[in-house]
Amino acid sequence: MDEYQDHSLGGKVFQKIRTDILNGRYKENDELRENTIGRELGVSRTPVREALRQLELEGLVTIFPNRGAYVTGISHKDIWDIYTMRSFLEGLCARWAAEHITDGQLGALEETIVLSEFQVNRESGFNTEQIAELDGRFHSALYEASGSRILCKVLTDFHNYVRIARRTSIDSEERARRSIREHRQILRALRERDGELAEQLANEHIMHVMQNLKKQGY
Repeated sequence: MDEYQDHSLGGKVFQKIRTDILNGRYKENDELRENTIGRELGVSRTPVREALRQLELEGLVTIFPNRGAYVTGISHKDIWDIYTMRSFLEGLCARWAAEHITDGQLGALEETIVLSEFQVNRESGFNTEQIAELDGRFHSALYEASGSRILCKVLTDFHNYVRIARRTSIDSEERARRSIREHRQILRALRERDGELAEQLANEHIMHVMQNLKKQGY
């Protein structure tokens, strides 16, 4: 599956359509026409058809015989299910990271936090997109530091599935600052190789995201 997604033409088309669904370009129940997508991406219908079948396996698309492919998307229940699972798995990830993290990975996390602090303090104003990108970079580095390829893959997929919700969760400067402070607390626990504390802080971080999403109407 991973090799297919990364290297084949169908895999590249898959990644493009998947990103467009998760970014909200395609909405729930939108029809995904093979001809239209093929023309847009400069490919034949065959790799588009392959990509749509893979997306159906992921649950993002439903294919109806003789009718076509339609976006299933990520429902609000899906988002809550994902965050609930993340509240446990991110803690496990942080605990394992405290055992396996390298100096280089600690430095990458520190750099991401410093850049986040710079962005949130810019005189030109708060930029949600840039903060969200750096938030994603922090979590990606944390997943990699766990030392578990499987856990990294699962959490990366979860992180991508809730892309729009993640942007919503840090749409205010107050919440963004709090999130960055929580990231720094997690980093401090990792530097001290305190797996128990890192796990607790990572769990609480996701719970705070869920609380903020609830305030936003999720």
